[in-house]
Amino acid sequence: MAVRIRLRRLGAKKRPTYRLVATDSRKARDGRFIETLGYYNPIEKPATIKIHEDRVVYWLNQGAQLSDTTASLLTQIGFTLKYEMLKKGQDVSEITIKGQITERIKKRKKTKQVAEVQTEGKTEEKSEAATEAPAKADTKTESE
Repeated sequence: MAVRIRLRRLGAKKRPTYRLVATDSRKARDGRFIETLGYYNPIEKPATIKIHEDRVVYWLNQGAQLSDTTASLLTQIGFTLKYEMLKKGQDVSEITIKGQITERIKKRKKTKQVAEVQTEGKTEEKSEAATEAPAKADTKTESE
């Protein structure tokens, strides 16, 4: 049996909350699971996460694999660093796990900012061309 540590979706429509669970990899996302290891609430700002560190360490030592999303979440809160140090036998008493995850900047905002910068550059080029064009027209009228 291949055990995975992954998220199990709970909550109402468009209001998800997740539980971090250890489950057989062949089971459905919201199906039967072995043990609850914590929770994740992305609706709150900033998002909150709580894990039972000792149980997650136990399952990882037993050979459980992290899903991609779970691995990302555990890295963001600092658990992955703590687990790697624990495996090496280093002192981890000073490392604390964060309970909140900061929100990432959405990509859509960046594209709008880039578009604004590009349009500003085009208007500057047009205004420079417009100021040069009348000057050239004046020189032609003088020569006539």
